[in-house]
Amino acid sequence: MNTRRITLESDEASKRRALLAVFLTIFVSLVGFGIVIPLLPFYAKRFQASELQIGLLFASFSAAQLVAAPILGEWSDRYGRRPVLILSLLGSAASFVMLALAPNLLWLFLSRVLDGFTGGNITTARAYIADISPPEKRAKNFGLIGAAFGLGFILGPALGGGLAHFGLAVPAWVAAGISLLAAGYALAALPETTHLTPARRPSPWRAMPYLLTRSPAARLLWVNFILWVGFAIYQTTFPLFASVRFGLGPQEIGYVLAVVGAVGAVSQVALVGRVVQALGEKVTLLLGILLNLVGLTGAAFTHALWLFYLLVGVATVGGSIGLPSLTSLISQSASAAEQGRVQGVSGSLESLARIVAPVWGNGALRYSDALPYASAAWLLLIAGLIALGLKPHRDVGSGYQGKMERQW
Repeated sequence: MNTRRITLESDEASKRRALLAVFLTIFVSLVGFGIVIPLLPFYAKRFQASELQIGLLFASFSAAQLVAAPILGEWSDRYGRRPVLILSLLGSAASFVMLALAPNLLWLFLSRVLDGFTGGNITTARAYIADISPPEKRAKNFGLIGAAFGLGFILGPALGGGLAHFGLAVPAWVAAGISLLAAGYALAALPETTHLTPARRPSPWRAMPYLLTRSPAARLLWVNFILWVGFAIYQTTFPLFASVRFGLGPQEIGYVLAVVGAVGAVSQVALVGRVVQALGEKVTLLLGILLNLVGLTGAAFTHALWLFYLLVGVATVGGSIGLPSLTSLISQSASAAEQGRVQGVSGSLESLARIVAPVWGNGALRYSDALPYASAAWLLLIAGLIALGLKPHRDVGSGYQGKMERQW
């Protein structure tokens, strides 16, 4: 069993290897996830599922994550990031096997719920990055995780579409194999970080009211939730909006989403570190919100396709630089012993956003094709106003010499 441990004080080569291991673990697991997601509606149709049932099938994953994310974050604080990452990958593999063998619609729902309950990859990876990154490098390193997420979603659907020619079960089996491969790689190559978690403390759900109201992370967590609702409205209504406004078909929409994913991944790798170094996390967050606000407001009202593409690109770059900066700020508001718990609550709020946003956005399309994007822009404005009021705080992350005073 791998017993290596990595800390903030470890040498740069060790930290780079750990970052690469986290990047590859998340990338490979998201490839598996992306392979299956576009095919779920077709799976469900085999069992005569209605449109409502298909919507609930997608929502069941986020609902399960909402419940499980704080618990997985707590476990990662208490037992280590590495075992929780491995558990989440094994849970995904098991869910894909259930999907491949599903004899009815109930099994499809159970497979998505299992994946949601165990799918703590991203929030645990964020806690891992916070453990080994000094505050001035966290936004850049969180950007790498976001890039792994985006690249996995670009490659995954493309693989899934190609594999589906051999049968709908084939992509699910391949996704299970990829998740097992990622778990094996994490077991072999991912070192553990050190933790200072108390043996006994309140349950994560009992602690949530404090975290969301009086903790140093409270305002940041609410900004995170509002931003994710806005982003998820934009993402989940894009296919119908593009079809209604511009007459784009599924193939064209797929190409656009692939380009959007590529732009987001490149932005997170190439821009986040440079912009944060020049402006700091708070200003970068506000800049990202502003770009999103401009992009989504313009996209809501333009009827020129070329301008729509440009504005979507602006919004994508805004999200790509803003979200890693916000994640960095959230991580700096928590001690090493609380990283998993705070990131778990953050992940739970993001899951709640992904439940609320599709209902809101697609429902708004009934009244106006401009309303989903316009309402998302209003939410971003609210998030920006809250972010403007953020006060200076002391970094309480473990290992950061002198508990540096963060300057806004």
